[in-house]
Amino acid sequence: MSGSDSIFKQGENCWVTSTATYATPLIDCANYYRALHSAITKAKHSIFIIGWDIDSRIRLLRGEEEANAEAPSVIGDLLAWKAEQNPDLRVYLLRWDSSLAFFAMREMWAKEVWEEKTPDNVKTELDDTIPMGGSQHQKVVVIDDEVVFSGGMDVSVNRWDTRDHPVISEERDGPDGEYGPLHDVHMVAAGPVVKDFADLVRWRWLRVAEEQPIGKRDDAQNGPDAPLPSAWPEQYDPWFENVECALARTIPFMDEVEPVQEVRNMLLDLISQAERLIYIENQFTTRQEIAEALNRRLKECDTLQVVIVSSYEPKGKFECEAFWASRIEFKDILEKGVEPHRIAMTYSSIEDIKGRKAYKRIHAKVMTIDEKYAVIGSSNLSNRSMTLDTEIDTVFRGNTEHNRNMIARLRDDLLAEHTGREVAETAELLQSDNPVEALMTGQLAHGYVLNIVNDEVFTDQSNSSLYRSLSDPEEPLISIPTIDGSAMPAKNPRRRTIMIALGVAALALLAGLMFWASQSIPWLSAENINSFLEKSRGTYFALPTVLMVYVIGGLLFFPVTVLSLAVAAIFGPIWGPIYGILGALLSSAALFGIGKILGNAGLKKVGGPKVEALDAKLKTSGIVGVAAIRMLPIAPFSLVNLVAGISSIGIFQFLVGTFLGMFPPMIAKGLVGDSITQIFRNPSPQTIGYMAGGIVLWGLMIWGSQKFARWYQERKQQKEKAEAEECVA
Repeated sequence: MSGSDSIFKQGENCWVTSTATYATPLIDCANYYRALHSAITKAKHSIFIIGWDIDSRIRLLRGEEEANAEAPSVIGDLLAWKAEQNPDLRVYLLRWDSSLAFFAMREMWAKEVWEEKTPDNVKTELDDTIPMGGSQHQKVVVIDDEVVFSGGMDVSVNRWDTRDHPVISEERDGPDGEYGPLHDVHMVAAGPVVKDFADLVRWRWLRVAEEQPIGKRDDAQNGPDAPLPSAWPEQYDPWFENVECALARTIPFMDEVEPVQEVRNMLLDLISQAERLIYIENQFTTRQEIAEALNRRLKECDTLQVVIVSSYEPKGKFECEAFWASRIEFKDILEKGVEPHRIAMTYSSIEDIKGRKAYKRIHAKVMTIDEKYAVIGSSNLSNRSMTLDTEIDTVFRGNTEHNRNMIARLRDDLLAEHTGREVAETAELLQSDNPVEALMTGQLAHGYVLNIVNDEVFTDQSNSSLYRSLSDPEEPLISIPTIDGSAMPAKNPRRRTIMIALGVAALALLAGLMFWASQSIPWLSAENINSFLEKSRGTYFALPTVLMVYVIGGLLFFPVTVLSLAVAAIFGPIWGPIYGILGALLSSAALFGIGKILGNAGLKKVGGPKVEALDAKLKTSGIVGVAAIRMLPIAPFSLVNLVAGISSIGIFQFLVGTFLGMFPPMIAKGLVGDSITQIFRNPSPQTIGYMAGGIVLWGLMIWGSQKFARWYQERKQQKEKAEAEECVA
């Protein structure tokens, strides 16, 4: 399919060669999300989304577009709406399963969330087949087997931004608050190449799912002369037309799949073809082999110049010591023995007229080789992207004058954004004898400008080897020996396995603390507590002592029944229950407050949709639910208090339910507890009768209290319903 002078070699530097009848770059996430929203609303047959992340909370549209849209903006709601509209539509979502490194920023319990939000014709799977240390890094969407989106962007948090990248933006709001400017590049294409992407996404799906996905459409309009398909996003005109392209992959060794390093081979071959200008923008530049190839080509071709745009500052210690420390080495290798004016390794930043600074985060994976080739893909220039992660890059070839002009337009447009210039002005500068020097000089103040990187301000490289082996490895972190003497890479632990392990660890820690307390705190025993309370009887300190014992006992998960019986036995059938219920309410409120703090800190989302459903039922049942739990204690007193705080129930409902559930039994316990004491002191038919009567009364009061709580809750719900109906009327 490609011409004789093409470097595309199937099976070596690419998986397949093909043609895109139409293709357009989508620069920055606002454009990609807008195009994706448009294509999804037009889908009739199938939607495949393969990603590092697929977050159901992401808003695809913003501002007036969102307000005026007929279809939902949030992707979870959009796919549910579309699937309900067309029951014959099939939607397949394949997201990378898990990574401890990204737990804080990824949607917890993603599979369950999607299953709760969407109808049965939306299928969700988590890919857990990637070797330990690697990730599922392909980002592909195929609509109706007629339109494909692919490149560097995920439907994920902290991604959305516009092309002007303002210093401050209320719309750039992530889980940790506002994030800074972020730049990325994707592409949308139609034509024969979509069939190849359709093969890829179905292959990926079948590796983890038992259900066979819907077959490819035979009637899809993918011929070289076909018109724009109906799912094409109408806001974006095609740039490339009938452009030759190749798909290059990285596939690690997993489940007996032979590894593929087409991306690595393709990039090395592309660099060897450069004559005048290589333009690269990439999230990471750490692969020394790429730096060596660039340096070698610069020395072979003295007319060649190189511009690289990446990010300014690292995020966290691992990124600093693995990627920024390695970028120092990359830069040293690249520049060795080459005139400095021919190379610029840069970042893009701005200082506006108010003196506010911002550094643009680069997440794109783009390379242009003169006007010959353009790469838009998912691969970073890192070790892991060449060998360990799953990647897919689309390489466009300038097979016609029009398509060569589009490659130049892509490069000029991106550099115009990073330098705060107009595209035409940038294009003119790049035609000068020294394009790097022309680009770096004369940049305007108060707009985005390119600056030379100086990574030594972030790291002295003293820990780079350790961090690099964990964050940017070439091989799986753990391999398991097999019978035949070879080694099988261990998979990343599944998200469910990690969550279970964390839960077991938390319970083990709690049990350990309780055991330590019981062994190390001498007075934490029933006998010592009884003795301590006994000393306060008849003094002004009786009630404060009981309250303190309940609060401390609650914090240490001491059984509340033991405390209640002890208080009843010591303070009698009247004051015993009164002191006991006051202590229980104060202890409940204290642990409820701790639970509320933990819930607000993010613990609530760890439980996932199932816990959210239980939370909703608890909130709906309200006082009745709490009273029932208190009367029939199916969980420890202190644990119920913590969980209630994490839940959405109000503290007033919780305390009223606690009172109704605990006070009647406490009165009965007062009789029983006092009777037990009298039996030991003076056994007689009267004291035994008191104890038997107290037990019967205990049961009757449990029944009566539950009836009252249910009546109260029903009356409250009827009142709320009547108010709602009146409001609607």
